Amino acid sequence: MEAQRVCVAMRGISKVFGKVVANHNVNIEFYEGEVHALLGENGAGKSTLMNMLAGIYTPDRGCIEINGSTSVFSSPADAIRHGIGMIHQHFKLVEAMTALENILVGERTGFFLSQGRRRTRVEEVAARFGLWVDLDRRVYDMSVGEKQILAILQVLCRGARVLVLDEPTTVFTPQETKNLFAIIRRMKAEGCTIIFISHKMDEVMEISDRITVLRKGETIQTLDKHHTNPRHLTELMVGRAVDLSIERTPVAQGDLLLEIADLVVADDLGHDVLHQITLQLRAGEILGIAGIANSGQRELCESIVGMMKIRSGSVLFCGEELVGLETREIIARGISMSFIPEDRLGMGLVASMDMVDNVLLKSYHHQKSVLIDRKSISDRCRTIIEKLDIKTPGVHHPIRDLSGGNIQKILLGRELDSSPKVLIMAYPTRGLDINTCHTIYDLMNEQKKAGVGIIFIGEELDVLIQLSDRIAVMCRGEITGEVDASATTREELGLLMVGQRNEETAGEPA
Repeated sequence: MEAQRVCVAMRGISKVFGKVVANHNVNIEFYEGEVHALLGENGAGKSTLMNMLAGIYTPDRGCIEINGSTSVFSSPADAIRHGIGMIHQHFKLVEAMTALENILVGERTGFFLSQGRRRTRVEEVAARFGLWVDLDRRVYDMSVGEKQILAILQVLCRGARVLVLDEPTTVFTPQETKNLFAIIRRMKAEGCTIIFISHKMDEVMEISDRITVLRKGETIQTLDKHHTNPRHLTELMVGRAVDLSIERTPVAQGDLLLEIADLVVADDLGHDVLHQITLQLRAGEILGIAGIANSGQRELCESIVGMMKIRSGSVLFCGEELVGLETREIIARGISMSFIPEDRLGMGLVASMDMVDNVLLKSYHHQKSVLIDRKSISDRCRTIIEKLDIKTPGVHHPIRDLSGGNIQKILLGRELDSSPKVLIMAYPTRGLDINTCHTIYDLMNEQKKAGVGIIFIGEELDVLIQLSDRIAVMCRGEITGEVDASATTREELGLLMVGQRNEETAGEPA
């Protein structure tokens, strides 16, 4: 069998940010026409390594070889000229522009070509790789999956032959993931190299040819996917054996904590986004919420905690009506409820602040003195760091410089520090490595044992089934069914997620 050609090699790569060693002596080779997955815990150095390949950072030591020749990238434009493009987790697209305008903006080639000829060239690339996107549609009207396709088409039109996909399926529906994988296979067949960064082990095993594991900024091992399995890969990532089982902790359920009845919520334009939602949550219970993206999960969370105006219906917390109260009023009344939003930096924490100031945001109104007691807050932060094994240089280090997993742990630690009776969690493990996910699952079970009622909005059906007591399914702003988690199946949930109601079982254990 003919050996595959190395198109990109990263040799002895090191990168340090202050006291943080992001990468140390990394050695890795990427073959032409392969899908090469990068695995590692949050903070293992995957994104930093790829940002150097994409010209965003410059290595402190080591070199990058393209087709056998050493290359130096001082900007993303240098990387593109060498055929390397990166599609970031948060797309670098101009929302107000059309798809075609986004592709053509900043292009240096073809300046004298007519708009029609440039459009034809884009359409030819799109047809070659099976990237079907409406070139005249504005980005703000596109779904997440359409934006992903546009971002890929953009770098391919600029001549990229090596594509880095950073957590590409984080907010995808199963259908969008299937479509993306079809596109990846088409690009691979055309000789492109795909570097695939993901925490979703099942996706890595499905789409990749080879897998490289990083740990603490160093390369641990590169393996053929047929010679490994998820448990082995997890052990390489963490450095020890890890129990991947998820426990549904049996707890005697207590008093009714949250009672939602006939809830109707409208968006800013007056369109109803939640329709007659009725749910109950008891102490010591995990209520899972399933549904495809944009089925009303976010609006449900935000309406409960006073962030969205409720048109009609009732939300009772331990018998106290919350409808009509804003978030600040709910907190001022001492209502013991914590919310972990899906947008951990946009809504949960302030990126430019350190851990102490972010914890203060939640608790400063409880301070009795005019002068804020920062020492006690700092001590609480150190306790949170120790309990959740947060990797940070210190309590005064800016949040934005930490990995996604450590940011999520800080947000979770802050919310649990207030000892809530009700904990609302929207996609708490999205984009996190498997070890951090299991840490969060364990924390949820600890809170459940302590009598906390938990609303858990998740996208991994297997996790919802294994962790929850009951699961309510949402579709287009409605509850299409409610089932006993221990007696349901992925197939049953899937049917409810696309709107096929089971009137006999809705609201009853399956």
